[in-house]
Amino acid sequence: MKRVLFLCTGNYYRSRFAEKLFNHLAAEKDLDWEANSRGLALERGVNNVGAMSKYAVEALKQRGIVILPEERFPQSVIEEDFQKYDLIIAVDESEHRPLMEERFLKWVDNIEYWLIHDIGETPPDEALGELEKKVRKLIEELVEN
Repeated sequence: MKRVLFLCTGNYYRSRFAEKLFNHLAAEKDLDWEANSRGLALERGVNNVGAMSKYAVEALKQRGIVILPEERFPQSVIEEDFQKYDLIIAVDESEHRPLMEERFLKWVDNIEYWLIHDIGETPPDEALGELEKKVRKLIEELVEN
């Protein structure tokens, strides 16, 4: 089984959506990959309520993916994570490259960067729609390989 790790700032909204969507689509395609997610700066999410963003939960629900009440809370990425995943994707290069440079300099150029902005810059439906396109494209690329 190969593994992909999605990174965002708080592991609450974008990376969680990507993780859940990826796993759902990978299962549909019988793909030998699984996703997880972590945050680069959980301390920036002090106002987050619950385990996952209501926008992510609602968007997943609209796509037929149910989130259980016992869903795990956000988790921080640690150095060892960069060694144990086959593919690591930070969902917003403009936001996450500086965090990588500050906290995990050794790994800055060893991960893939997308450009899906947070709620302050892009409305949730637009951001999650773009993220869905990227995840679907990734799944198709993995199926072909």
